[in-house]
Amino acid sequence: MTNIFSGRLMALLLCALTPLAWAHGISEEDRQQMLDGGYFQYVGLGASHMLTGYDHLLFLFGVVFFLTTFREIAKFVTVFTLGHCMTLILATYFKITWNFYLVDAIIAISVIYKGFDNNGGFQKHFDMESPNLLMAVFGFGLLHGFGLSTRLQQIPLGDDPVAMLWRILSFNVGVEVGQIAALTVMVGVLALWRNRPSFKRFSQIANLALIYAGIYLLFTQLHGYQHDSQPDSFRFPVQEHQHVHEDMAIENTTDDSRNTLK
Repeated sequence: MTNIFSGRLMALLLCALTPLAWAHGISEEDRQQMLDGGYFQYVGLGASHMLTGYDHLLFLFGVVFFLTTFREIAKFVTVFTLGHCMTLILATYFKITWNFYLVDAIIAISVIYKGFDNNGGFQKHFDMESPNLLMAVFGFGLLHGFGLSTRLQQIPLGDDPVAMLWRILSFNVGVEVGQIAALTVMVGVLALWRNRPSFKRFSQIANLALIYAGIYLLFTQLHGYQHDSQPDSFRFPVQEHQHVHEDMAIENTTDDSRNTLK
């Protein structure tokens, strides 16, 4: 029964992540809104980006999964927030970037790490205590902030250093608003679930699902990196794919002309 539930939970989680796997970037519509709007536009984009940032949310879910007091939650969330604020602001301002697919792939590893740690993986498989959780959360916070920065740098931020800094800070404020909203829901759900007998029974399965979700995201991002770095190495290169569609269009036009003549 437990294995059936585990399989269904993982299948549902992967299905939910599939449409989001390519939705974590900055769209052309967002770019134009940034050009036309003011600082509040960046706040809104930051909030929506965090609320659709499946990798950030999964990691946060893993962090707060076993935390029971407001003090513990506040401590770990503050450390995570400090980490991602530092790299988001500094990396964006000084235009330090990397391929965002690779950054997101490493962020996916942080999701795997948290699920593994929550299930006592270090004790079971390495016969050792877990690394310092506070330092791990801070380190992963730095990484998550760099991931946010690679996305923010896809939109025009202007050449004025002061205006650019305000845009970055506005985006960061939005990220924090989105994070607070997401955490409120997570902590509330976990608090209700923690009082039920099923929590102990299925907590290991939930964190196993977290590991599988991280693995799925890791391979998704690596696949995206392959397309991004070597677009012509696949079975249907971009130009060949375009020519196929052009040939199909010509063929359809010819068929329509023949039908008209008949």
